[in-house]
Amino acid sequence: MSTHSLHFFDRVDTALHDETLRTALNRATARFVGNRSGAIGALSDADTLRDQARAIRAHALSRLDELLVRLAERVEARGGRVCWASDGEEARRYIAELARSRGVRSIVKSKSMASEEIHLNEALERAGVEVVETDLGEYIIQIAGETPSHIIAPAIHKTREQISALFEQHLGMPPTTEVPPMIRAARQALRQRFLRADMGISGVNFGIADEGAVVIVENEGNARLTTSVPRIHVAIMGIERIVERLEDLGVMLQVLARSATGQKLSVYTSIISGPARPGEADGPEEFHLVLLDNGRSQILGGQYAEALMCIRCGACLNACPVYQSIGGHAYGGVYSGPIGAILTPLLQPDLPDNYLLPYASSLCGACQEVCPVRIAIPDLLLRLRADAVRAGKFHPIEKPAIQSYAAMMNNPALYRVGGKFARLGTRLLRRKGRIRRLPPPLHLWTRGRDFPALPAQTFSEWWEERERQRHNG
Repeated sequence: MSTHSLHFFDRVDTALHDETLRTALNRATARFVGNRSGAIGALSDADTLRDQARAIRAHALSRLDELLVRLAERVEARGGRVCWASDGEEARRYIAELARSRGVRSIVKSKSMASEEIHLNEALERAGVEVVETDLGEYIIQIAGETPSHIIAPAIHKTREQISALFEQHLGMPPTTEVPPMIRAARQALRQRFLRADMGISGVNFGIADEGAVVIVENEGNARLTTSVPRIHVAIMGIERIVERLEDLGVMLQVLARSATGQKLSVYTSIISGPARPGEADGPEEFHLVLLDNGRSQILGGQYAEALMCIRCGACLNACPVYQSIGGHAYGGVYSGPIGAILTPLLQPDLPDNYLLPYASSLCGACQEVCPVRIAIPDLLLRLRADAVRAGKFHPIEKPAIQSYAAMMNNPALYRVGGKFARLGTRLLRRKGRIRRLPPPLHLWTRGRDFPALPAQTFSEWWEERERQRHNG
């Protein structure tokens, strides 16, 4: 059941009480975290490599306009076509019109978060075009009627048992919880889709300005079929996903694979520089590159520009204790986890409760610790929280509560009295050393976790007692 129509707090509450979701998340994120740790730990110069990756991304963003023009010119010089899409509507219109003018009836897609961001599938289906996702995770959630819940593992929220039930219903597969038979069933269903598709749509991991090429990284091989078998290939690239030189790509591929899945390199890395040339055995007749802005240029040069360094590896999601507890759908937008709590308010400002997403963090710093380009995610989350407060987006009780807290912290006598009352109150509410339920409005805290009871003795009281004993001893 979709929870996207619910308020953020209700989505979180639903996720916290979904034991199947917790099982699926625990299985997957633990594996990703372990794989990433091993892959990064095997490098003798991991910190140097991450510093290089950050420098490459910073350099590209500082010269973004120049590099994008260079990329576009060289794509066109090789026979491709470029669409500069200022927003999702312009990108959808260009692709839908292209499909209409070329008589496209069937489209296959490889994984593309940018296409999810602009809700491309829905627009094409309204135009009467069949769209089939070919990435296994994307295919699973498509037949389930859901949206991705992870940047690199769209169906991370589903268990094997749930996927088996889906394949039984939609593909006629016999019941099984073994992975190979499920993969075979999906492969068999998708094979004919590739052969009869008129258009293939892909995302882009990186654009290489000097080469006039786009790079697609994958592990399944479906992207290669999507980009080479249909007669038309459309690649959708967020304008920030660019590097200047081929040498830069070598660094980015190393940190991407290790951070995303714990691999040294992904299984397939495709570098595409236009339609098939005369004499080439495969490749599309037409290549179209959609350069998607959709709010990115407004972020560039501002206090959140660092978020554009993100290479969509998903490492921050796997490391985040909040994401591990609530999954991706609770965030409500296309991008989830720590980086999603930044990107969604910036790129999807129309979502009514997106200002709450930066609060879905303990600010423990695990996200920044694993980020391959060292994005200061906690700092950006704090800035977004401050923006929300300045915009008046806070609960009416928060302001008097903070004022009362400040007054108490600035008055030692009041602080001591308040501490005594707090200890008395928590003593009455405590059950077996924990507080299971607080009265409103603090009940929102204990709806998802216990509250620690205050100790019987404050630090100041303990210190005074210690000093007395020391002097008397």
